[in-house]
Amino acid sequence: MGSSGSESGALVVGDPLVWALLVCIAALAVASVHLLRLARSRQRLRLQLHAASVQISDMQIHDPLTGLVSRAEFEALLESEVARVDQCQGQLSLLYVGLDSFRSINESYGLRVGDGLLVAAAKRLAGHVAQGHDVARVSSDEFVLLLRADQQAAMAQALAVQTALSQAFQIEALTLQLSASIGIACYPDHGSRPRLLGNAALAMRAVKHGGGGGHALYDPAMGVNSREQADLLQDLRQALVRHELQLYYQPKIDAKTLQITAAEALLRWQHPKRGMISPMVFVPLAERHGLIVDIGLWVMEEACRQAAQWREAGLRMRIAVNISGHQLRREDLVKQIEASLLRHHIPPSRLTCEITESVAMEDTALTRQAFERLRRAGLHVSIDDFGTGHSSLATLRRLPAAELKIDRAFVADLDNEASGAGGSNSIVRAIVQMAHSLHLRVVAEGVETEAQRDELLRLGCDELQGYLFARPVTAASLALWAEGDGDVAGSAFSPSLFQATASIPLDPAAPG
Repeated sequence: MGSSGSESGALVVGDPLVWALLVCIAALAVASVHLLRLARSRQRLRLQLHAASVQISDMQIHDPLTGLVSRAEFEALLESEVARVDQCQGQLSLLYVGLDSFRSINESYGLRVGDGLLVAAAKRLAGHVAQGHDVARVSSDEFVLLLRADQQAAMAQALAVQTALSQAFQIEALTLQLSASIGIACYPDHGSRPRLLGNAALAMRAVKHGGGGGHALYDPAMGVNSREQADLLQDLRQALVRHELQLYYQPKIDAKTLQITAAEALLRWQHPKRGMISPMVFVPLAERHGLIVDIGLWVMEEACRQAAQWREAGLRMRIAVNISGHQLRREDLVKQIEASLLRHHIPPSRLTCEITESVAMEDTALTRQAFERLRRAGLHVSIDDFGTGHSSLATLRRLPAAELKIDRAFVADLDNEASGAGGSNSIVRAIVQMAHSLHLRVVAEGVETEAQRDELLRLGCDELQGYLFARPVTAASLALWAEGDGDVAGSAFSPSLFQATASIPLDPAAPG
């Protein structure tokens, strides 16, 4: 018999069962691929999590920028070292190192240069400890070193650290100089373990408040002063709102005629409980805590308002206002000054911006740009406290200054020194000659005796300022004086201050 066309039970491609089986096989294959991909993805995720965990763990132990140990790791080490000292009667000291003026380097040259400087400084600090984990970076520009040494050895090491950090740094083709403030705290003399690091930091802050570039042992009085400053700071934050700040005015005197030609606005704080507080106390506090910009804006606005009020009364008084380094570094400084002048219709030439020599001689891009903006605005610029810094004649020639103010320290010595070489007389003479060669007027501040006045006139000073002529007075007192009531030390206001002002409306274009 012949065979049939297909055997019973054989699979046929067109059979629905065959298609179903193929679909199942394909589905299983796809599922297998997905499972494989999922397994690989989970493996990558586990590796990434492990790497992140390692990185986080490392960040808890090391500072990511400098590679020094972290603050948390350092404090754990300090805990164990204190326990060792308690058990073995050994010695332990901390050096808390704060880099002076580091913020200005960041602002002037950028974060990359600043970071490079921190890394370089960290390397130098690491060379002054026994082991790598004995030095840590505890904040942006602050470090702490652990020394297994007594107080005397810690003082010597602090001096060595200062010397090391004072050596020039080469960062991206730049030569940068640093100084440091160092606080020293020793265990157990200067506090228990929880207080030791904080006390070392307090000692460092005390050095900074004193001008920086030094070291000091912790003293319990530092904590008291810190609390007092904290209270004072809280009051200062409210002083503007409560209208406790005020301006006093000290006249400037023409050296030849002894007539008043201008007045410097001087900031005062009338505290409701402490009375009158000197700017020597609260201005550094305002600078350290970021309040000086708002206070400086208020001073500028108030001085312009007062100048306008005097002008309405017929007195064309030139006003001098002090500009802090923090204000000078702000790009919007000149715009803010111009806005105040415009609001009160004061010509720019009638406002003097007094900038200390130390700030003016910062030969940075920000400083040069700030002075250029002052020049373009037509403002009258004075270099204050001249002779106390390290002036560069080349830098001075580039500045759009109109006058120099000789620091009062040279004026005070005029009574006590002969006019020989090296004395204050010869220094003042040299300053006057240099200034006049640059077409700058010279103002001498702190004049208190007639002998000083006569010597300054002989040396060629153009204007004088000091207690011999008048102490700082309120705006109302100065106005009465200008009217002839309250003449002090025979000084009278220059007639030119009264010319054609009473009947002329305020005009920003009016001649200064």
